[in-house]
Amino acid sequence: MRRLGELEAEIMDRLWRWQTPSTVRRIVDDLNRSRPIAYTTVMTVADILHTKGWLRREKVGRAWVYEARQSREQYTAGLMQAALGDTENRQGALLHFVEHMSTEDVQALDAALRAVHRPDADGSSR
Repeated sequence: MRRLGELEAEIMDRLWRWQTPSTVRRIVDDLNRSRPIAYTTVMTVADILHTKGWLRREKVGRAWVYEARQSREQYTAGLMQAALGDTENRQGALLHFVEHMSTEDVQALDAALRAVHRPDADGSSR
């Protein structure tokens, strides 16, 4: 999995944060609060994100309405999986990763591992 480009990430960030389908106009108006950007530039990048499978879109009137196909957490997990796939020593990579985690992140990881390995009603682990 490839990291998103700068503008791709800015567009996705808004859609993830808003958690609602949005028009290019809304995205452009929000981006223009921090820097000037052309409507056509955002429209082109949103179309590229749709083509890559990151966004779904639906025509509403004359405008396309876009929404994220996956959550920010799913995207982050994909990046982590891709990074682990780049090494022959997954255990070593994970060890180095965990060594640099904050106490809060270690607790979150521990809770996630417990949730995944919690036995189901039939006694098997997920």
